[in-house]
Amino acid sequence: MHKFQVWAPGKNTVSVVIADRQYPLQAGPNGWWSASVPEAGPGTDYAFTIDGGDLAVPDPRSQWQPQGVHGPSRLVDHKSFTWHDQDWQPPAFPSAIVYELHPGTFTSEGTLDAARARLPFLKDLGTTHVELLPVAAFPGRHGWGYDGVSLFAVHEPYGGPEALKRFVDACHSHGLAVILDVVYNHLGPSGNYLAMFAPYFTHLHNTPWGDAVNLEDAGSHEVRRFFCDNALMWLREYHFDGLRLDAVHAYMDRSAINFMEQLSHEVRSLEAQTGRHYTVIAESDLNDPRLVTSPESGGYGMDAQWSDDFHHALVTVLTGNREGYYSDFGSLADLAKSLRSVFVYDGIFSPYRDRVHGRPVKGLPGWRFLGYSQNHDQVGNRARGERLVHLAGAARAKIAAALELTSPFIPMLFQGEEWGASSPFQYFTDHEDKELGRLVSEGRKKEFAAFGWDPDIIPDPQAPETFQSSILHWDEISKAPHAEMLAWYKQLIQLRRSRPELTSGALEEVHVRFNEEQQWIAMQRGRLLVIANLGKGSYTPAIDPGAALLLASSPEVQFQNGELTLPKDTIAMLELAQEPHAS
Repeated sequence: MHKFQVWAPGKNTVSVVIADRQYPLQAGPNGWWSASVPEAGPGTDYAFTIDGGDLAVPDPRSQWQPQGVHGPSRLVDHKSFTWHDQDWQPPAFPSAIVYELHPGTFTSEGTLDAARARLPFLKDLGTTHVELLPVAAFPGRHGWGYDGVSLFAVHEPYGGPEALKRFVDACHSHGLAVILDVVYNHLGPSGNYLAMFAPYFTHLHNTPWGDAVNLEDAGSHEVRRFFCDNALMWLREYHFDGLRLDAVHAYMDRSAINFMEQLSHEVRSLEAQTGRHYTVIAESDLNDPRLVTSPESGGYGMDAQWSDDFHHALVTVLTGNREGYYSDFGSLADLAKSLRSVFVYDGIFSPYRDRVHGRPVKGLPGWRFLGYSQNHDQVGNRARGERLVHLAGAARAKIAAALELTSPFIPMLFQGEEWGASSPFQYFTDHEDKELGRLVSEGRKKEFAAFGWDPDIIPDPQAPETFQSSILHWDEISKAPHAEMLAWYKQLIQLRRSRPELTSGALEEVHVRFNEEQQWIAMQRGRLLVIANLGKGSYTPAIDPGAALLLASSPEVQFQNGELTLPKDTIAMLELAQEPHAS
């Protein structure tokens, strides 16, 4: 026996189709339809027809799409899985080190079970939280996951619902928390049947993906319920420790209670029920600290948010890249400001945007923000998907790693970054609709025109080799020069985890000095001094003779009798005998 329910306001008839037999649903209050079918139970395949139509479509809340996003839904019994994490509590987020992982390219198999076998590596690396790119079902076999359309179902080529539970359970057994990337600002163009049922989208706002998700128009109360229930499902049924909300700046919501505030409240309520803490992270380019401010203080109640300004400031000084939005950055002053104040554009004029942008961060700790030198967007949205090590070289990639892992932010690594992986991370799709695939490929070329990139060098997202080239090569981790980079990351992570001043998040205690002409920058946090030389020659600052050299990116870095010698493109970390203030 199973009770089928679906929201389909304004429809004349709704039926559920099981094994070519139709069972009519009964209309109920508020546009909901339901029917109990004695023959249905876990493993039953089904679909819905609307108003007598011939097309049978998946359940909007389908938990399993074993035949893909256009096929029938399948009932799941979540209680049948045996969990082993009853006493689990995630590591404290202020001391987190996040690892961004794409299931399809993390291993050659491209499955969650194969990724599970690599968890001992992540534990040994020193990471505390794994952030999975979206796993909601999307069309085709491979993609980034941001074209999801069956938002309650796990992408079948990754292994389906049971594989995801095995992965999360194994992460917890290794002491790793798991965060899931969820996409609520749009759905993919293929396999999106929601509009056939109800007003999930609104003409009030037009977005790059078409009509906006309906968060404020008629019927939005049920649409918001749909997305909140989705978030709670991942936390409750799959035991995720948190969520990363994709591109919240694309939420079109002028409601008195913003969708993020509603979701934050419901997650807090779930915490009270389960006794576990959940972390909700927002990706946003608004530079608005209200996202991580409590609702009681006029904010939206997110636990943390991404900070692109640190990435942009860091990457531009390391690579010289000034195309597109990078044109707003490029000085050590920008990098210093981001380390001290989080946002470079905090209410000042942005030439790229041609307007004032952002708001200052006041009274918030640095661990409310994620800092990174690479992520799936910033790597994958380059023309060829080049990693930082490909653009700036190993020496400068080591500097980026050191600044990222000694910053006041929560460090986030992107898979393969830690060993300077040779494989790029390119944008790839597998749309079965070839015309749609062609449009995606053409749109990709137009999108990159602002960066001045030659469209002929941009890999075709639909080409199988674009996906294949993005798969990590695990045999590299024991070979030069990758093993050296991996050892550097392990040393930096160990340093971060052993020094409380690095995880305190106290922005007022981050002191930064720099010299644009000589191209050096120094950051002091407590007794830890971090100095990088990006100039053309050596830099030899005088240092407290009582200091001790802790780490250096090159054996050529020397510290003797109070004089530090930093060759070009090196960085060093020293422990001072006392805490003189720098500014």
